[in-house]
Amino acid sequence: MIESTENQVVVIAKFLAKNGKEVELLGALKKLMNPTHKEIGCVRYELNQNVENPRILTYVEKFRDQAAFEVHKNSDYIVDFFKTAAPLLVQEQDVTFHRELLP
Repeated sequence: MIESTENQVVVIAKFLAKNGKEVELLGALKKLMNPTHKEIGCVRYELNQNVENPRILTYVEKFRDQAAFEVHKNSDYIVDFFKTAAPLLVQEQDVTFHRELLP
């Protein structure tokens, strides 16, 4: 059975590393990938680095629905990441929510 994409939520989470902290931030963000990929509601979770400014790191995420995203953002490893990531970031991450438009 093909699952409906109607309720899926796409999340774009953009991070800006402090000068000289991009490698450390990249390592911390990469640690989130494996446990997130194992989440039942995770459809896609990909990490990207800006070509022109390597201090900008962006997750493109897709979850089955808003409830699945809520489980993700409240998971222990995500909460722990945000407790420890502040010294690496210029500011808090910019998170926006989207709906994928398919043909």
